Amino acid sequence: MQRSILKINIANELDVVLAYKRAMQLSERLGMAQANQTKFATAVSEICRNVVEYVGSGSIQFGLAEANSLSYLEALVTDRGRGIGNLDSILSRKEYNNLSRGTGIINSKKLVDLFEIQSDFEKGTRVRLLKKLPSFGPGITKDLVEKWVIEFDKEADISPYAEIKKQNMQLLEVLEQLRLRNLETEQQLHEIRRLNTQLQQSNEEINQLLEDRDKKNRLLQDANQHLDAFAHTVSHDLRAPLQNINGIATALEACIEADQMEEVSKRMLPMLRLQTQKMDRLITGILAYSLAGHHNIQKKVVDLQVLLHQVITSLNVPATFTIEVQPELPVLYTQEIYLYQVFSNLISNAIKYHDRPEGARISIHADITPEQLYFSVTDNGPGILPEAQQQIFNKYQSGEQHYTPNSTGFGLSIITRILKEKGTTIWVESEGRGSRFVFTWPGTEIVNEQ
Repeated sequence: MQRSILKINIANELDVVLAYKRAMQLSERLGMAQANQTKFATAVSEICRNVVEYVGSGSIQFGLAEANSLSYLEALVTDRGRGIGNLDSILSRKEYNNLSRGTGIINSKKLVDLFEIQSDFEKGTRVRLLKKLPSFGPGITKDLVEKWVIEFDKEADISPYAEIKKQNMQLLEVLEQLRLRNLETEQQLHEIRRLNTQLQQSNEEINQLLEDRDKKNRLLQDANQHLDAFAHTVSHDLRAPLQNINGIATALEACIEADQMEEVSKRMLPMLRLQTQKMDRLITGILAYSLAGHHNIQKKVVDLQVLLHQVITSLNVPATFTIEVQPELPVLYTQEIYLYQVFSNLISNAIKYHDRPEGARISIHADITPEQLYFSVTDNGPGILPEAQQQIFNKYQSGEQHYTPNSTGFGLSIITRILKEKGTTIWVESEGRGSRFVFTWPGTEIVNEQ
Protein backbone atom coordinates (compact mmCIF):
# COMPACT_ATOMS: atom_id res chain seq x y z
CA MET A 1 0.00 0.00 0.00
CA GLN A 2 1.33 3.43 -0.98
CA ARG A 3 0.25 6.87 0.24
CA SER A 4 1.43 10.10 -1.40
CA ILE A 5 2.46 13.05 0.79
CA LEU A 6 3.85 15.77 -1.48
CA LYS A 7 5.49 16.34 -4.85
CA ILE A 8 8.28 18.74 -5.92
CA ASN A 9 9.29 19.63 -9.46
CA ILE A 10 13.07 19.53 -9.95
CA ALA A 11 14.51 22.10 -12.37
CA ASN A 12 17.45 23.80 -10.63
CA GLU A 13 19.80 23.64 -7.65
CA LEU A 14 17.28 25.43 -5.42
CA ASP A 15 14.78 22.61 -6.07
CA VAL A 16 17.47 20.12 -5.10
CA VAL A 17 17.97 21.98 -1.81
CA LEU A 18 14.19 22.02 -1.23
CA ALA A 19 13.99 18.25 -1.87
CA TYR A 20 16.78 17.69 0.64
CA LYS A 21 14.99 19.85 3.22
CA ARG A 22 11.63 18.12 2.75
CA ALA A 23 13.34 14.72 3.05
CA MET A 24 14.88 15.84 6.35
CA GLN A 25 11.57 17.25 7.63
CA LEU A 26 9.51 14.20 6.72
CA SER A 27 12.02 11.69 8.11
CA GLU A 28 12.26 13.71 11.32
CA ARG A 29 8.45 13.86 11.76
CA LEU A 30 8.23 10.14 11.09
CA GLY A 31 10.57 9.46 14.05
CA MET A 32 13.82 8.55 12.22
CA ALA A 33 17.16 8.91 14.01
CA GLN A 34 19.32 11.88 13.05
CA ALA A 35 21.82 9.77 11.16
CA ASN A 36 19.08 8.07 9.12
CA GLN A 37 17.47 11.44 8.35
CA THR A 38 20.76 12.69 6.91
CA LYS A 39 21.34 9.49 4.92
CA PHE A 40 17.88 9.59 3.34
CA ALA A 41 18.05 13.31 2.56
CA THR A 42 21.56 12.94 1.08
CA ALA A 43 20.41 10.08 -1.17
CA VAL A 44 17.47 12.23 -2.33
CA SER A 45 19.72 15.21 -3.14
CA GLU A 46 22.20 12.99 -5.05
CA ILE A 47 19.49 11.66 -7.38
CA CYS A 48 17.80 15.06 -7.78
CA ARG A 49 21.15 16.65 -8.62
CA ASN A 50 21.67 14.00 -11.33
CA VAL A 51 18.28 15.00 -12.79
CA VAL A 52 19.29 18.68 -12.96
CA GLU A 53 22.80 17.93 -14.30
CA TYR A 54 22.04 15.27 -16.91
CA VAL A 55 18.37 15.85 -17.88
CA GLY A 56 17.44 19.37 -16.83
CA SER A 57 14.09 18.70 -15.15
CA GLY A 58 12.08 16.05 -13.37
CA SER A 59 10.10 15.54 -10.22
CA ILE A 60 10.22 13.89 -6.82
CA GLN A 61 7.24 12.35 -5.08
CA PHE A 62 7.41 11.67 -1.31
CA GLY A 63 5.10 9.08 0.19
CA LEU A 64 4.68 6.12 2.48
CA ALA A 65 5.09 2.52 1.33
CA GLU A 66 5.00 -0.99 2.77
CA ALA A 67 7.13 -4.00 1.87
CA ASN A 68 7.62 -7.30 3.68
CA SER A 69 5.31 -6.09 6.50
CA LEU A 70 7.58 -3.07 7.12
CA SER A 71 6.81 0.64 6.64
CA TYR A 72 9.08 2.93 4.64
CA LEU A 73 9.43 6.59 3.74
CA GLU A 74 9.56 6.63 -0.06
CA ALA A 75 11.06 9.12 -2.49
CA LEU A 76 10.24 8.50 -6.16
CA VAL A 77 12.42 10.58 -8.54
CA THR A 78 11.43 10.57 -12.23
CA ASP A 79 12.57 12.35 -15.37
CA ARG A 80 11.77 12.22 -19.08
CA GLY A 81 15.34 12.15 -20.32
CA ARG A 82 17.01 9.81 -22.82
CA GLY A 83 17.74 7.18 -20.16
CA ILE A 84 20.98 5.78 -18.81
CA GLY A 85 22.54 3.61 -21.48
CA ASN A 86 25.26 2.06 -19.32
CA LEU A 87 23.16 1.47 -16.18
CA ASP A 88 24.19 -2.19 -15.82
CA SER A 89 27.85 -1.23 -16.05
CA ILE A 90 27.41 1.48 -13.39
CA LEU A 91 25.67 -0.87 -10.97
CA SER A 92 28.29 -3.61 -11.43
CA ARG A 93 31.34 -1.44 -10.74
CA LYS A 94 33.40 -2.27 -7.61
CA GLU A 95 35.46 0.93 -7.51
CA TYR A 96 34.27 4.45 -8.18
CA ASN A 97 35.85 7.77 -8.90
CA ASN A 98 34.01 10.71 -7.33
CA LEU A 99 34.29 12.54 -10.66
CA SER A 100 32.94 9.72 -12.84
CA ARG A 101 29.35 9.37 -14.05
CA GLY A 102 27.13 7.15 -11.94
CA THR A 103 28.75 7.99 -8.61
CA GLY A 104 25.54 9.63 -7.33
CA ILE A 105 23.52 6.49 -8.09
CA ILE A 106 25.94 4.22 -6.23
CA ASN A 107 26.23 6.57 -3.24
CA SER A 108 22.45 6.84 -2.96
CA LYS A 109 22.06 3.08 -3.11
CA LYS A 110 24.39 2.72 -0.12
CA LEU A 111 22.45 5.26 1.96
CA VAL A 112 18.94 3.75 1.79
CA ASP A 113 17.41 0.44 2.81
CA LEU A 114 15.75 -0.33 -0.53
CA PHE A 115 16.85 1.01 -3.91
CA GLU A 116 15.20 0.51 -7.28
CA ILE A 117 16.11 2.09 -10.60
CA GLN A 118 14.56 1.71 -14.04
CA SER A 119 15.81 3.50 -17.13
CA ASP A 120 14.55 3.09 -20.71
CA PHE A 121 15.90 4.67 -23.85
CA GLU A 122 14.04 7.86 -24.70
CA LYS A 123 11.56 7.15 -21.89
CA GLY A 124 13.47 8.54 -18.95
CA THR A 125 14.60 7.19 -15.59
CA ARG A 126 12.69 6.24 -12.47
CA VAL A 127 14.54 5.93 -9.12
CA ARG A 128 12.81 4.67 -5.98
CA LEU A 129 14.47 5.33 -2.60
CA LEU A 130 13.04 3.79 0.59
CA LYS A 131 14.17 4.25 4.19
CA LYS A 132 12.68 2.05 6.93
CA LEU A 133 10.50 3.80 9.53
CA PRO A 134 10.91 3.07 13.26
CA SER A 135 8.19 0.97 14.83
CA PHE A 136 7.54 3.60 17.47
CA GLY A 137 6.82 6.42 14.95
CA PRO A 138 3.56 8.43 14.91
CA GLY A 139 0.41 7.05 13.37
CA ILE A 140 -0.01 8.54 9.88
CA THR A 141 -3.47 9.80 9.02
CA LYS A 142 -4.77 11.78 6.08
CA ASP A 143 -5.40 14.81 8.30
CA LEU A 144 -1.85 14.69 9.65
CA VAL A 145 -0.39 14.56 6.14
CA GLU A 146 -2.53 17.50 5.00
CA LYS A 147 -1.39 19.43 8.08
CA TRP A 148 2.26 18.83 7.15
CA VAL A 149 1.68 19.98 3.57
CA ILE A 150 0.04 23.20 4.81
CA GLU A 151 2.98 23.85 7.14
CA PHE A 152 5.45 23.29 4.30
CA ASP A 153 3.58 25.75 2.06
CA LYS A 154 3.63 28.47 4.75
CA GLU A 155 7.40 28.30 5.16
CA ALA A 156 9.41 31.32 4.12
CA ASP A 157 11.42 31.25 0.94
CA ILE A 158 14.39 28.98 1.13
CA SER A 159 17.86 30.54 1.24
CA PRO A 160 20.17 28.21 -0.73
CA TYR A 161 23.16 29.42 1.28
CA ALA A 162 21.41 28.79 4.61
CA GLU A 163 20.14 25.40 3.55
CA ILE A 164 23.51 24.29 2.18
CA LYS A 165 25.17 25.53 5.37
CA LYS A 166 22.60 23.61 7.41
CA GLN A 167 23.18 20.53 5.28
CA ASN A 168 26.92 20.85 5.81
CA MET A 169 26.47 21.15 9.57
CA GLN A 170 24.28 18.07 9.57
CA LEU A 171 26.80 16.19 7.43
CA LEU A 172 29.59 17.24 9.81
CA GLU A 173 27.56 15.96 12.71
CA VAL A 174 27.01 12.65 10.96
CA LEU A 175 30.72 12.46 10.10
CA GLU A 176 31.59 13.04 13.75
CA GLN A 177 29.24 10.25 14.75
CA LEU A 178 30.85 8.02 12.16
CA ARG A 179 34.31 8.97 13.45
CA LEU A 180 33.30 8.06 17.00
CA ARG A 181 31.84 4.79 15.79
CA ASN A 182 35.03 4.06 13.88
CA LEU A 183 37.05 4.69 17.04
CA GLU A 184 34.74 2.42 18.97
CA THR A 185 35.04 -0.20 16.24
CA GLU A 186 38.85 0.06 16.30
CA GLN A 187 38.82 -0.41 20.08
CA GLN A 188 36.56 -3.42 19.69
CA LEU A 189 38.85 -4.84 16.99
CA HIS A 190 41.85 -4.26 19.25
CA GLU A 191 40.07 -6.08 22.08
CA ILE A 192 39.12 -8.90 19.72
CA ARG A 193 42.76 -9.20 18.60
CA ARG A 194 43.87 -9.24 22.24
CA LEU A 195 41.32 -11.91 23.09
CA ASN A 196 42.35 -13.90 20.01
CA THR A 197 45.98 -13.68 21.14
CA GLN A 198 45.02 -14.86 24.62
CA LEU A 199 42.94 -17.65 23.10
CA GLN A 200 45.86 -18.68 20.91
CA GLN A 201 48.19 -18.67 23.93
CA SER A 202 45.64 -20.69 25.90
CA ASN A 203 45.38 -23.15 23.02
CA GLU A 204 49.17 -23.44 22.91
CA GLU A 205 49.24 -24.01 26.67
CA ILE A 206 46.50 -26.62 26.37
CA ASN A 207 48.39 -28.32 23.53
CA GLN A 208 51.54 -28.26 25.65
CA LEU A 209 49.63 -29.75 28.59
CA LEU A 210 48.23 -32.43 26.29
CA GLU A 211 51.73 -33.19 25.00
CA ASP A 212 53.03 -33.35 28.57
CA ARG A 213 50.15 -35.61 29.51
CA ASP A 214 50.85 -37.92 26.55
CA LYS A 215 54.54 -37.92 27.43
CA LYS A 216 53.77 -38.81 31.05
CA ASN A 217 51.35 -41.49 29.89
CA ARG A 218 54.07 -42.99 27.72
CA LEU A 219 56.50 -42.83 30.64
CA LEU A 220 53.88 -44.46 32.85
CA GLN A 221 53.34 -47.21 30.30
CA ASP A 222 57.09 -47.79 30.11
CA ALA A 223 57.26 -47.83 33.91
CA ASN A 224 54.42 -50.35 34.04
CA GLN A 225 56.20 -52.55 31.51
CA HIS A 226 59.41 -52.35 33.55
CA LEU A 227 57.41 -53.05 36.70
CA ASP A 228 55.87 -56.13 35.09
CA ALA A 229 59.30 -57.39 34.08
CA PHE A 230 60.67 -56.51 37.50
CA ALA A 231 57.83 -58.33 39.31
CA HIS A 232 58.29 -61.38 37.07
CA THR A 233 62.03 -61.56 37.77
CA VAL A 234 61.70 -60.88 41.50
CA SER A 235 58.95 -63.47 41.95
CA HIS A 236 61.05 -66.03 40.07
CA ASP A 237 64.20 -65.27 42.07
CA LEU A 238 62.37 -65.26 45.40
CA ARG A 239 60.60 -68.54 44.71
CA ALA A 240 63.88 -70.43 44.10
CA PRO A 241 65.40 -70.03 47.60
CA LEU A 242 61.96 -70.46 49.19
CA GLN A 243 61.49 -73.75 47.38
CA ASN A 244 64.98 -74.82 48.47
CA ILE A 245 64.22 -73.89 52.08
CA ASN A 246 60.97 -75.81 51.88
CA GLY A 247 62.83 -78.84 50.53
CA ILE A 248 65.44 -78.63 53.30
CA ALA A 249 62.70 -78.27 55.94
CA THR A 250 60.96 -81.36 54.55
CA ALA A 251 64.23 -83.30 54.67
CA LEU A 252 64.82 -82.15 58.25
CA GLU A 253 61.35 -83.37 59.26
CA ALA A 254 62.12 -86.75 57.77
CA CYS A 255 65.43 -86.87 59.62
CA ILE A 256 63.72 -86.05 62.92
CA GLU A 257 61.27 -88.88 62.43
CA ALA A 258 64.12 -91.28 61.55
CA ASP A 259 66.19 -90.08 64.50
CA GLN A 260 69.06 -89.08 62.20
CA MET A 261 69.04 -85.38 63.12
CA GLU A 262 72.65 -85.00 64.26
CA GLU A 263 74.23 -86.43 61.14
CA VAL A 264 71.93 -84.75 58.62
CA SER A 265 71.84 -81.36 60.37
CA LYS A 266 75.56 -80.99 59.77
CA ARG A 267 74.81 -81.09 56.05
CA MET A 268 71.36 -79.43 55.98
CA LEU A 269 71.86 -76.41 58.24
CA PRO A 270 74.70 -74.86 56.15
CA MET A 271 72.49 -75.29 53.08
CA LEU A 272 69.58 -73.64 54.92
CA ARG A 273 71.81 -70.76 55.99
CA LEU A 274 73.03 -70.33 52.40
CA GLN A 275 69.47 -70.05 51.08
CA THR A 276 68.45 -67.53 53.74
CA GLN A 277 71.56 -65.48 52.97
CA LYS A 278 70.63 -65.56 49.30
CA MET A 279 67.13 -64.30 50.10
CA ASP A 280 68.60 -61.60 52.32
CA ARG A 281 70.87 -60.41 49.52
CA LEU A 282 67.98 -60.46 47.08
CA ILE A 283 65.70 -58.42 49.37
CA THR A 284 68.55 -55.99 50.11
CA GLY A 285 69.08 -55.60 46.38
CA ILE A 286 65.36 -54.89 45.84
CA LEU A 287 65.44 -52.16 48.50
CA ALA A 288 68.58 -50.61 47.02
CA TYR A 289 67.00 -50.65 43.56
CA SER A 290 63.81 -48.99 44.81
CA LEU A 291 65.79 -46.24 46.57
CA ALA A 292 68.08 -45.52 43.60
CA GLY A 293 67.18 -42.22 41.97
CA HIS A 294 65.45 -40.48 44.89
CA HIS A 295 65.68 -36.68 44.64
CA ASN A 296 65.95 -35.80 48.31
CA ILE A 297 69.40 -37.26 49.06
CA GLN A 298 71.65 -34.47 50.37
CA LYS A 299 75.05 -33.73 48.83
CA LYS A 300 78.27 -33.66 50.81
CA VAL A 301 82.01 -33.39 50.20
CA VAL A 302 83.28 -36.84 49.17
CA ASP A 303 86.95 -37.83 48.97
CA LEU A 304 86.99 -40.58 46.36
CA GLN A 305 90.19 -42.07 47.75
CA VAL A 306 88.54 -42.55 51.13
CA LEU A 307 85.25 -43.70 49.60
CA LEU A 308 86.89 -46.43 47.52
CA HIS A 309 88.82 -47.65 50.53
CA GLN A 310 85.52 -47.98 52.42
CA VAL A 311 83.90 -49.81 49.52
CA ILE A 312 86.73 -52.30 49.10
CA THR A 313 87.04 -53.06 52.81
CA SER A 314 83.27 -53.66 53.03
CA LEU A 315 83.43 -56.35 50.33
CA ASN A 316 84.55 -59.94 50.79
CA VAL A 317 87.62 -59.71 48.54
CA PRO A 318 89.45 -63.05 48.16
CA ALA A 319 93.13 -63.02 49.08
CA THR A 320 94.07 -63.97 45.51
CA PHE A 321 92.52 -60.76 44.09
CA THR A 322 94.56 -57.62 43.44
CA ILE A 323 92.67 -54.30 43.37
CA GLU A 324 94.51 -51.23 42.09
CA VAL A 325 93.15 -47.73 42.69
CA GLN A 326 94.49 -44.73 40.79
CA PRO A 327 96.20 -42.30 43.19
CA GLU A 328 95.16 -38.63 43.54
CA LEU A 329 91.49 -39.04 42.78
CA PRO A 330 89.38 -35.84 42.89
CA VAL A 331 87.19 -34.60 45.72
CA LEU A 332 83.52 -34.17 44.81
CA TYR A 333 80.49 -32.38 46.23
CA THR A 334 77.86 -35.00 45.50
CA GLN A 335 75.56 -37.71 46.90
CA GLU A 336 77.94 -40.11 48.63
CA ILE A 337 75.48 -43.02 48.65
CA TYR A 338 75.17 -42.86 44.86
CA LEU A 339 78.91 -43.23 44.21
CA TYR A 340 79.16 -45.87 46.96
CA GLN A 341 76.43 -47.95 45.31
CA VAL A 342 77.95 -47.64 41.81
CA PHE A 343 81.51 -48.58 42.79
CA SER A 344 80.29 -51.27 45.21
CA ASN A 345 78.20 -53.01 42.57
CA LEU A 346 80.83 -52.79 39.81
CA ILE A 347 83.67 -54.09 42.03
CA SER A 348 81.39 -56.75 43.54
CA ASN A 349 80.39 -57.96 40.06
CA ALA A 350 84.03 -58.12 38.99
CA ILE A 351 84.72 -60.37 41.99
CA LYS A 352 81.61 -62.56 41.70
CA TYR A 353 81.88 -63.28 37.99
CA HIS A 354 85.63 -63.88 37.83
CA ASP A 355 86.33 -67.41 36.62
CA ARG A 356 90.04 -67.49 37.59
CA PRO A 357 90.47 -66.22 41.15
CA GLU A 358 94.16 -66.98 41.10
CA GLY A 359 95.84 -63.98 39.49
CA ALA A 360 92.58 -61.96 39.35
CA ARG A 361 93.16 -58.23 38.94
CA ILE A 362 90.78 -55.24 39.20
CA SER A 363 91.83 -51.65 38.47
CA ILE A 364 89.97 -48.39 39.08
CA HIS A 365 90.81 -45.19 37.13
CA ALA A 366 89.42 -41.72 36.57
CA ASP A 367 89.82 -39.33 33.61
CA ILE A 368 88.95 -35.73 34.44
CA THR A 369 87.55 -33.13 31.99
CA PRO A 370 85.84 -29.79 32.79
CA GLU A 371 82.49 -31.19 31.65
CA GLN A 372 82.56 -34.79 32.88
CA LEU A 373 84.46 -37.36 34.88
CA TYR A 374 85.08 -40.76 33.29
CA PHE A 375 85.43 -43.56 35.86
CA SER A 376 86.40 -47.08 34.82
CA VAL A 377 86.45 -50.44 36.61
CA THR A 378 88.49 -52.99 34.64
CA ASP A 379 88.98 -56.71 35.34
CA ASN A 380 90.74 -59.61 33.65
CA GLY A 381 87.79 -61.94 34.05
CA PRO A 382 85.93 -63.99 31.42
CA GLY A 383 84.56 -60.98 29.53
CA ILE A 384 81.04 -60.39 28.20
CA LEU A 385 79.71 -61.59 24.88
CA PRO A 386 78.81 -58.74 22.43
CA GLU A 387 75.12 -59.76 22.28
CA ALA A 388 74.84 -59.56 26.10
CA GLN A 389 76.62 -56.22 26.56
CA GLN A 390 73.43 -54.17 26.24
CA GLN A 391 71.14 -56.78 27.77
CA ILE A 392 72.88 -56.70 31.13
CA PHE A 393 71.83 -53.05 31.59
CA ASN A 394 68.25 -53.47 30.36
CA LYS A 395 67.11 -56.48 32.37
CA TYR A 396 66.71 -57.02 36.09
CA GLN A 397 68.77 -60.17 36.02
CA SER A 398 72.38 -61.16 35.52
CA GLY A 399 73.58 -62.64 32.26
CA GLU A 400 73.49 -66.38 31.95
CA GLN A 401 76.98 -66.68 30.50
CA HIS A 402 78.52 -67.25 33.96
CA TYR A 403 76.08 -68.18 36.71
CA THR A 404 76.99 -67.21 40.27
CA PRO A 405 74.79 -68.32 43.20
CA ASN A 406 75.53 -65.09 45.11
CA SER A 407 74.14 -62.87 42.29
CA THR A 408 70.75 -61.17 42.63
CA GLY A 409 70.81 -59.50 39.20
CA PHE A 410 70.09 -56.01 40.61
CA GLY A 411 73.59 -54.50 40.55
CA LEU A 412 73.64 -53.00 37.07
CA SER A 413 69.96 -52.03 37.28
CA ILE A 414 70.72 -50.00 40.41
CA ILE A 415 73.67 -48.35 38.68
CA THR A 416 71.56 -47.52 35.61
CA ARG A 417 68.86 -45.82 37.72
CA ILE A 418 71.43 -43.78 39.68
CA LEU A 419 73.21 -42.58 36.53
CA LYS A 420 69.89 -41.71 34.89
CA GLU A 421 69.11 -39.56 37.94
CA LYS A 422 72.49 -37.82 37.52
CA GLY A 423 71.98 -37.34 33.79
CA THR A 424 75.02 -39.48 32.93
CA THR A 425 75.55 -42.93 31.42
CA ILE A 426 77.43 -46.23 31.59
CA TRP A 427 78.72 -48.69 29.03
CA VAL A 428 80.91 -51.79 28.86
CA GLU A 429 83.90 -52.58 26.66
CA SER A 430 84.81 -56.23 26.29
CA GLU A 431 86.57 -58.17 23.54
CA GLY A 432 87.53 -61.70 24.48
CA ARG A 433 88.75 -61.86 28.09
CA GLY A 434 88.38 -58.95 30.46
CA SER A 435 85.73 -56.27 30.86
CA ARG A 436 85.97 -52.51 31.28
CA PHE A 437 82.90 -50.75 32.72
CA VAL A 438 82.97 -46.98 32.15
CA PHE A 439 80.52 -44.50 33.68
CA THR A 440 80.40 -40.71 33.57
CA TRP A 441 79.79 -38.22 36.39
CA PRO A 442 79.09 -34.44 36.27
CA GLY A 443 82.32 -32.44 36.16
CA THR A 444 80.53 -29.54 37.82
CA GLU A 445 80.65 -31.45 41.14
CA ILE A 446 84.48 -31.38 41.36
CA VAL A 447 85.66 -29.45 44.43
CA ASN A 448 88.51 -27.08 43.52
CA GLU A 449 91.63 -27.24 45.66
CA GLN A 450 91.23 -23.54 46.53
